[in-house]
Amino acid sequence: MRKILFGVLVTLVILFTFKYCDDQQNEKVTLKENSALIQESLKNVGKLVVTEGHFSQVFNYNNSKDLFSNLISAEKKALVVVNADVTIAYDLSKIEYKIDEKTKTLTILSIPKEEIKISPDFEYYDIQADFLNPFEAKDYNGIKETVNKQLLKKIEASELKSNAKNRLISELSKFYILTNSLGWTLKHNENPITSLEEFLGFKL
Repeated sequence: MRKILFGVLVTLVILFTFKYCDDQQNEKVTLKENSALIQESLKNVGKLVVTEGHFSQVFNYNNSKDLFSNLISAEKKALVVVNADVTIAYDLSKIEYKIDEKTKTLTILSIPKEEIKISPDFEYYDIQADFLNPFEAKDYNGIKETVNKQLLKKIEASELKSNAKNRLISELSKFYILTNSLGWTLKHNENPITSLEEFLGFKL
């Protein structure tokens, strides 16, 4: 009788050991698959154009040059109409992140800054220039540089950048949905994201 009980006990121990090893192996495989899925999802994101805008501006250009010991003043001026298309984009392929398989944690370390692209169209009217102070390439370059600086100020004062960040956060929320569905934890730096609402309200 004892031999039978001992045999049954040994059989149960062997079966339990095999089942435990099999479960451990399956868990490791699942962990690797989930980690690979998260990495693939991160690699597949590209440049995200989140906001587009249009600005118009009228710019008066004046330039005066004193000649012959300030005896003569040579002037040039122009009326410049600028129509500019503006896009704000994020290159999400540059996201820095860390995956910890032991703790099942995806940590977003840094998100690239927005890329602002200004595509201006210049129209020149009422160009007036003296013979001794003609329009040159440096004048046109100077106008473009000045206009770009003014447009950047307009962009900063507008809601374009804040709208772009909101669109970015909405796009990144997909990573919360993915990690949460896999039973993983998503962090931004060292801050855990515990809900989708918390992620959508997160300040980057």
